[in-house]
Amino acid sequence: MNRPGLGTACAAMLRRDLALAWRRRGDIAMPVLYAVIVATLFPFALGPEDTLLQRIAGGVVLVTVLLAMLLALDAMFASDIEDGSLEQLVLSPQPLALLLGMKILAHWLATALPLIVIAPLLAAMLHLPGTVIPVLLLALLLATPLLSLLGAVLVALTAGTRRSGMLLALMLLPLCVPAVIFAAGAVAAAQQGLPWLAPIAWLAAALVLAVVLAPLACAAALRIALDA
Repeated sequence: MNRPGLGTACAAMLRRDLALAWRRRGDIAMPVLYAVIVATLFPFALGPEDTLLQRIAGGVVLVTVLLAMLLALDAMFASDIEDGSLEQLVLSPQPLALLLGMKILAHWLATALPLIVIAPLLAAMLHLPGTVIPVLLLALLLATPLLSLLGAVLVALTAGTRRSGMLLALMLLPLCVPAVIFAAGAVAAAQQGLPWLAPIAWLAAALVLAVVLAPLACAAALRIALDA
């Protein structure tokens, strides 16, 4: 009996996780609702002054989206641990790092992509200039997968731990700070008419490094967690 090829296994893993995410559509909607509520409250708290809202709009949207992603990060491997499929994944003949990479991609598509879709609406609510919104979207397209990759490693380290959400947040938030700084710096530079490619390039370099190393670290952490 022929074993499925690597591409077939990765595609099957991606389809499986996306199908499971679609069955739990309520979980997908929760981060989106959180982001909308938080962004809506800022004008009420700070007042309707356009200048103030424009100055903070980029940072507010970035932080809101990244924090909203934390709501779903803890559940990345939860269902696989409960039904025992994670152990089967470890025993699979296919490279574990690549299969976990597909799971991380599926999690990003189900969690971060809807937030990126509504990001222009949130930015418009805070009166961010329309010329800056493409820079904001580019920053989110680089920062959110970086957060998913870093979060996957930490989720794997805490796999099987009860009530690991608070621990996960405490470990991940310091790692989010550089991504937020570079993303917000690019948006602020675009608002001021300054060159903004340098912070975007740093984000892209960090993302490339994380794409290579994070699945390997995630696979090693999962093996350690399951053997414990």
